[in-house]
Amino acid sequence: MLTNYAFIGIFAVAAITFPLLPLVLSSFLRPNRPTQVKLSTYECGLEAIGDIWVQFKVQYYLYALAFVIFDIETIFLYPWAVAYGQLGLFALFEMVVFLAILTIGLVYAWKKGALEWI
Repeated sequence: MLTNYAFIGIFAVAAITFPLLPLVLSSFLRPNRPTQVKLSTYECGLEAIGDIWVQFKVQYYLYALAFVIFDIETIFLYPWAVAYGQLGLFALFEMVVFLAILTIGLVYAWKKGALEWI
């Protein structure tokens, strides 16, 4: 029983070490020669004019979140459609429930105006 937990511990140490080791090493190995030009704020290679803080409308983020949700829906639909022949009637019912939940979410977002771009 203890050997199973030892493998989990080894994997946990590896999962923490592999991402952190390059981050720590890069902080010691990178060149650090800041100049006034490197530290200046610029936009597309041009000097910034005026206030550089721009507040975006919340609708853009809501639109992006709705896109991500329905993009994930497509990811779940594809394997289901490929394996539909082996799944049977229960899988069809489950997919109808899944699509109904997503349709309710789409109607809710539409009614709230989250899909309006302007």
